[in-house]
Amino acid sequence: MPRNDWSPKRERQYAHIKEGLKKSGKGEKLAEEIAARTVNKERAQHGEAEEPSASSVNDISASRRGGLRSHSGAGGRTLAQLRNEASERGVKGRSKMNKAQLESALKR
Repeated sequence: MPRNDWSPKRERQYAHIKEGLKKSGKGEKLAEEIAARTVNKERAQHGEAEEPSASSVNDISASRRGGLRSHSGAGGRTLAQLRNEASERGVKGRSKMNKAQLESALKR
């Protein structure tokens, strides 16, 4: 994680998110990973990242999203995110799969 590129604001945001996750029962490493991903996504959406991914830029921000995807628990990725990962892994028939089928195919 290129944390040396983070502004002081992003460092504070990272620490705040990480502490909140640890208080909610997440482990140290998982809290660090989630916080870093959240901060990097915010950086991408605000034009601070050098090479932002399309899914980071086109998705709604983490702060605005709130708990919209929390019903599916940790790892509740969007259909587009699942399709992108399936494409990277070369899963056959991914364009015709629904979300549950993609999640199942990616677990293998």
